[in-house]
Amino acid sequence: MFSRKLTRSIAAGTLAIAVAIGAYATINSNSSTGVTGIANAARGAPPASNARSGPASGGASGTVGSVSKSSFTMSTSAGLKVTVDEASSTIYQKGTRKTSASAITTGKRVLVLGTTSGGTITATQVIVSWRPTRSSSAAGVIPFQRGAPTTSKKVGQIPANYSQGSGTIVSGTTANKATEAALAAYPGGVVDRVVKLSNGEYEVHNIGVNWPHHVFVNQHFKVVGAD
Repeated sequence: MFSRKLTRSIAAGTLAIAVAIGAYATINSNSSTGVTGIANAARGAPPASNARSGPASGGASGTVGSVSKSSFTMSTSAGLKVTVDEASSTIYQKGTRKTSASAITTGKRVLVLGTTSGGTITATQVIVSWRPTRSSSAAGVIPFQRGAPTTSKKVGQIPANYSQGSGTIVSGTTANKATEAALAAYPGGVVDRVVKLSNGEYEVHNIGVNWPHHVFVNQHFKVVGAD
């Protein structure tokens, strides 16, 4: 009798330890290191959650892959798969002229602005035949690769008092202009939020790529730096 009770106690204790270890591993695999989030974004899934990863204004650019009645898919130049949900209020443009949803066809290059949630963007504006005009000072985007170390480098001017997570999330026209400027200089990732910093500039947060994760845009919507 004592032997069976001891055996059950040992088994229960072993199970509890295993559950605890599993829970610890799960928590750490979704930590704020960003590795899990970037990997999920690269597969088109939502990134790991953090204090600022809720749906916010952003966007992406890429090539249309497939089109359905109220959505389409596209691939960015860094290989990310993005789903774009359309609505009756979505605005379509070709250059500076208005067009319709029928202009979205397979193989077209588009810029999508709207609310980003992981690998899905609810479009407020779609610009057809959009081409990035990368400045000569902008370094190339480094696509995400599983297992590759995160690239750490700085280009241009980074605000002296900048700290990750600081600032106030913005939306509307301001967010759209900052997103378009960032994607013109550094196409390939998905912008999941735009933050106004204390110095009046904007930090455009870029996911799904190894670098850059933060693109800095001034009050005139010109890219001034990235890290």
